[in-house]
Amino acid sequence: MEYLIFWGAMGLIILFLAGQGIMADRRERKRFERKLYESYGKRPDKEYKVERFVRIPGYYEHHRRPGQIDDITWDDLSMDQVFIRLNYTISSSGEEVLYYMLRTPAQSREELQYFDNVVTYFMEHQEQRVAFQKIMRNLGGTGKFSLYDYLEYLHTLGNRSNARDTFVNLLYIPAVLALFVRLPLGLAAIVILMVYNIATYMGIKREIEPYITSLAYIARLLGAARDTAGLKLPVCERENRLLMQGKRALDKSQRGSFWVFSKAGAATGGSPLDVLLDYVRMAFHVDLIFFNRMLREIGIHGEEVDQLITTLGYMESAVSIAMYRASLDAEGYAWCRPKLQGETLAAEQLYHPLIDHPVKNSITAGRGVLLTGSNASGKSTFLKTTALGALMAQTLYMVLADSYSAPMYRIYSSMSLRDDLESGESYYIVEIKSLKRILDAVKEENPWPVLCFVDEVLRGTNTVERIAAATQILISLTGAGVLCFAATHDIELTELLSGLYDNYHFEEEIRNGDILFNYTLREGRASSRNAIRLLEIMGYDDSIIRRAQKQAEDFLGQGIWKLS
Repeated sequence: MEYLIFWGAMGLIILFLAGQGIMADRRERKRFERKLYESYGKRPDKEYKVERFVRIPGYYEHHRRPGQIDDITWDDLSMDQVFIRLNYTISSSGEEVLYYMLRTPAQSREELQYFDNVVTYFMEHQEQRVAFQKIMRNLGGTGKFSLYDYLEYLHTLGNRSNARDTFVNLLYIPAVLALFVRLPLGLAAIVILMVYNIATYMGIKREIEPYITSLAYIARLLGAARDTAGLKLPVCERENRLLMQGKRALDKSQRGSFWVFSKAGAATGGSPLDVLLDYVRMAFHVDLIFFNRMLREIGIHGEEVDQLITTLGYMESAVSIAMYRASLDAEGYAWCRPKLQGETLAAEQLYHPLIDHPVKNSITAGRGVLLTGSNASGKSTFLKTTALGALMAQTLYMVLADSYSAPMYRIYSSMSLRDDLESGESYYIVEIKSLKRILDAVKEENPWPVLCFVDEVLRGTNTVERIAAATQILISLTGAGVLCFAATHDIELTELLSGLYDNYHFEEEIRNGDILFNYTLREGRASSRNAIRLLEIMGYDDSIIRRAQKQAEDFLGQGIWKLS
């Protein structure tokens, strides 16, 4: 009776603890689901460490193709920060594919419109959005390494044979039969086989342990593919088909996955059954055999693994943009679907995605735009805003503006350059290399024109040669197949290029000893200069200010520099 009471009490305790675990898991799932509803229309609140940005480009690095946004343009436009603003993804697949999409302008208008349909569906169907995001939560992340780091990691193992393990396991058959003929001999044979397998097991297990994480993520991919297809989202029939194709191709790879992924009982203080299964693994190498089979199948079906990552990542990217659009709506910021047609870039009330309470500007550019204005007046920000508008139009099918119309472009910039200390290249060398890549792109045969943005052409050299060379470079960036936006302090360029570029400018206002900027784009060239006045406002010695002003006036009047 005492034993019955003891074991009955133990059973109740185990049931209680198991029930507590189940209830805690349910509460966490409910909390997460509630957060998905509550976060809609709000800004993302993720934390980003440096190593995260080492991982995020993984999918992009393995899917390079012509026409993508290069590193110079990506950095010029602060695209890492733009990515952070609109990244609502939960899984590594979604995060890496979203990054790829921002660097990969679509190949056709139809492709963009299809993506927009998926985004719109998730905006209008909250329950389906949340159901899909819950699946993506189960898929989860990959830590500090990219998905493709893990996949490449698997390839380093090469082809692994089960021949030795299968042969040793077959020897158990005659050993067991020997028990019925000569018991001591049979027992000795079985013990020898077990000792051999156990002795070799731990070394092999340690070798493959790091790779099991990769296989586990692929197993979760298959589960996410099955569950997502099960939602039967009408707007994603293409994706549903791709997911089921990939899943069917990879289902065979999951046979015996229980032995590979289940936790070791002895190491984790598991139940007696878990400990027994550990000994079965060690005695017969069951998990090692199934691991090798899984590895072989995944090696054969690498394209299907990539297809699952791409498809699920694409759908989660659509969810992310749906939530980004909702956050703009909630905060009262306008956005529009672009009209990707015609030969002129026209944007009404365009603004930058990273600026709170931005000043909006409109532009219509049938030919190149030359932008002048004083320091800090808004030239660079306007260039970045226009470039981002074009990029978002061709990647996300949305622009932060009241309206946007333009052809589909190849987008380049040369703006936020710096000396390359590692290669020993000066700023000027870095700058002319950056400009050369744009000139080379213009010469390529391509149905899409080049849209380029240049800030302070050749600022890294002397005035005379700068104006001469900049003039010829900017002339080369005119005509059919290219639209150039360039900012400069050299007013001379506005005269030299007046027949090829339209002039726009930003201006400032001096009020109560302070300089104020309205950041409003105006037609025509700038007529004011503020560099010396800024020295005065910042408290520089009066003698410096007076001599500098006199020297500048003498040069403007006589065309000759002389000491004042």
